[in-house]
Amino acid sequence: MAMEAQEIEELIRAQFPDAKITITDLAGDGNHWAAEVIDESFRGKNRVQQQRAVYAALKDKMAGSNGALHALALTTKVPE
Repeated sequence: MAMEAQEIEELIRAQFPDAKITITDLAGDGNHWAAEVIDESFRGKNRVQQQRAVYAALKDKMAGSNGALHALALTTKVPE
C-alpha cells in the first residue's frame, strides 16, 4: 500500500520536530516521493550523515520489497 505525504512527514517530524519539511509526489502515483528536510541538527554533519539520519526515521517503512515507501529522493540542508 502506498504512503501519503502526511505519513512520510509525520515519520520524519518525529525525529526532527523543528525541521522544515517539504514532501513532493514526483510521479503523481503515491509511490515516488521527494523530501527536502532543513534542520539545525544537520549542522557540522556531512551530507551522508544527514541523509542517514532521515532514512533511519523511515527505516521500517522502507524495509525491503514489502516496505510501504519504495522510492524517496532526499535532500537535506542546514538552515541559512
